[in-house]
Amino acid sequence: MIELIDTYWLFFLVGQYPNGPLGGLSLTLILASLGLVLALPLGLLLGIARVSPFAALRWPVTAVIFVVRGTPLLMVVFWAYFSLPVLTGHKTDQFTTMLVALVVFDAVYLAEIVRAGIKSLPAGQMECARSLGLSWLGAMRLVVLPQALRHMLPSLVNQFVSTIKETSLGYIIGLTEVSFIAAQINTQVFTMPMQVYLILGLTYFTLCFGLSRFAYWLDRRFNRGASIRVAA
Repeated sequence: MIELIDTYWLFFLVGQYPNGPLGGLSLTLILASLGLVLALPLGLLLGIARVSPFAALRWPVTAVIFVVRGTPLLMVVFWAYFSLPVLTGHKTDQFTTMLVALVVFDAVYLAEIVRAGIKSLPAGQMECARSLGLSWLGAMRLVVLPQALRHMLPSLVNQFVSTIKETSLGYIIGLTEVSFIAAQINTQVFTMPMQVYLILGLTYFTLCFGLSRFAYWLDRRFNRGASIRVAA
């Protein structure tokens, strides 16, 4: 296994870059980070609409969220793969296709995280803000959301963990993320499939376990801070 790592570690990390397209673990992390960052504003808007008092806005958004959440990510990837060229008028590369699928899929899950973060606050927060003359949107923006975002941080880290694992479905459309690169390495060393996929599994485990522990630390820190404030 040491010889395998020594021979292919650079290919595993960056693919063919700089002599070809970027791939491997670097592409996985870039794709997951961009997917979560771009999905966050959309998730915030959907989450706010989900708890809004306006039924004409709340019900359609709720329906969209339930439809997308009830659909496997693989189907969303296929929808993006076949529909984006029709909508844009030209062939869409694998990275853009997978990024769009991740943004759509993550946004609905982030919307539920936002909704849960808002609902976790006492109802009196909104009522007090409204009694001061703020509109519903003003109270949400200035009073409720800043507090809710603190509660959401551990869940956002956990969603990033999920997004990292979701990028592996890019293999289906030929995206050269880390699992695709591992498959390419395996075709070059036919006699060591267990070692190749053990390294791949350990890579995912190291990333996801480390981020999960970070989310757990954030959760404990915020809960401890809230307990101190209540005691004071």
